Amino acid sequence: MLPFAFVDIETTGSNFERDRITEVAVKTLYANQDIEVWDELINPQTSIPDHIQRLTGISSAMVMDAPSFEDLANKLYRALENKIFVAHNARFDYGFLKAAFKRLDIDFKPKVLCTVKLSRRLFPDQSRHNLDSLIERHGLVVSARHRALGDADLLLQFWRICETKFGLDRLLTEVTDLIGESSVPPHIDKALINEVPDTPGVYILYAEDRVPLYIGKSIHMRTRVMSHFQAALKVRKEMKLALQVRDISWIETSGELGALLLESAMIKQHLPVMNVKLRRSKDLCAWQLIENEKGVCLPKLITHAELQPGVQDNLYGIFHSKREANACLRAIAKESKLCEALLGLEKTSWGKPCFGFQIKQCDGACVGLESVMRHNLKFKMAFEALKIKVWPYAGPIGIREGQQIHVVHNWCYLGVASDEDALFSLIDQAEVEFDLDIYKILKKTLSALPSSNIVVML
Repeated sequence: MLPFAFVDIETTGSNFERDRITEVAVKTLYANQDIEVWDELINPQTSIPDHIQRLTGISSAMVMDAPSFEDLANKLYRALENKIFVAHNARFDYGFLKAAFKRLDIDFKPKVLCTVKLSRRLFPDQSRHNLDSLIERHGLVVSARHRALGDADLLLQFWRICETKFGLDRLLTEVTDLIGESSVPPHIDKALINEVPDTPGVYILYAEDRVPLYIGKSIHMRTRVMSHFQAALKVRKEMKLALQVRDISWIETSGELGALLLESAMIKQHLPVMNVKLRRSKDLCAWQLIENEKGVCLPKLITHAELQPGVQDNLYGIFHSKREANACLRAIAKESKLCEALLGLEKTSWGKPCFGFQIKQCDGACVGLESVMRHNLKFKMAFEALKIKVWPYAGPIGIREGQQIHVVHNWCYLGVASDEDALFSLIDQAEVEFDLDIYKILKKTLSALPSSNIVVML
C-alpha cells in the first residue's frame, strides 16, 4: 500500500474555479510509521473575505508576503506524489488542488480516500460524520481548528483510532475497496492504465496472446476502463473480465459518434469473446406489407439476400432472425386484436374463426365481424412505428465531428475522412453491407443533428 498523505487546505471560499487556496498542510504516514510534514501559507493573489478570516484566522496581512501557488506547485506535487490523498470531504480539497494544478498545466490525479466515507463504513450506526462530530465522538485532540495543519493532524488521529479499534488489515481492506486499488487486475501494469487517455475513443481489452477479450467505447476511456475493474469487486461478469485481461490498447476518436461507429465496426471485425450485443448477424430480415387477391394486407418476410434497407420503401422492422420477426408480429397481433389467421400465423379455412377469436383476442375479421378494410387499417397503424426510413439524401453525406468527417450512405458507414482526398476515396469505394447497429446509431444521430454539421455530396 502507498503512503498516506493526510491533507487539509484553507481557501478564500467554496468555489474551486473562482476562489483560491490560502494554506495547505500534508502529514504523510509511511509504512514504518514515520511522519513527514509539509505546511505552507499561500498568497491567493486575491482578497480574503471577512467571514473566512474570522473562521480560519488567516488574514490578508498574513499571506501578503507568502509564496503563490505557482511558486510552491512543484514542491507540493512532490509532497503528494505516489501517495494516497486522504482528506475529509475529499471532493473539496482534491477539487481545489486539482483545479490549481490544472491552471499550471500539471495533471494531478492521485488515488483519493475520503475520511467521511471511511467513517460511514466503519461506524454505520452514527448519523453524523463531519469533522466536528468525529472530534467529539473519538476524543480527538484539537490543536488549531480550521487551520490546515491542525485539521490534517485530526485526520491522522482518526486514522490511528480506527487502526487500534479495527486492526490494520480490516482498515486497509476498507481503504482498498473505497479507492478501488484491488480492482486493478494483477497482470496489468498500473502505469498502462494511466496512459489510457480520458478522451473519446474505443478501447480493447486483450486476453493472453493478444486475443481480443472485450471492446468498448466511451467519451472518457480511462474512467470507463477503470470502472470495469472497480466493478469486478461486485459484478461477476466484470470479475471474469478482470481475471482474464492481460493488455490494453485504444484508438482515440474525434467524439462520441466516432466512438460509437468504430466500436460497432471493430466488434464485428474482431468478435471479442465477451461482446454479444453488437455481433454481426447474417440472418437479418424485415417485413413488407402486401395485399392479396382478396384485398387483405399481409406481412411478407424479406430475407437477408433481398434486403436493401435505405433503398426499399416498404420495409418494417429489422430483425436478427425469422424467429424474432415472427415473435414481434404475434405481439403486435395480440396487442391490436388482429387475426393471426389472416396474417398467416395460424392455419385455418377462410371464414372459420381463428383461435384468437375464440379466446377474445381477435376482433373477428376471420368470420366477417370486422371488415377487411378496418383490419388492414389497424395492421398498418400498428406497424407504422417499425417503418424503416428510406435514406433521405440523394447520395452520400458527411457528418462533421471535430476535425473529421464521417461518411455515410444508405444508412451504411463508409469511414472517416480528415481531408478532401480521403473523403472522395470513401465515396468511390464499393457499397458497404448494411448493419443494423450502425443504422440505429445514424438514425438517432441524424434526428438530433443540426444541418450545419451535415455535408451533402451530390
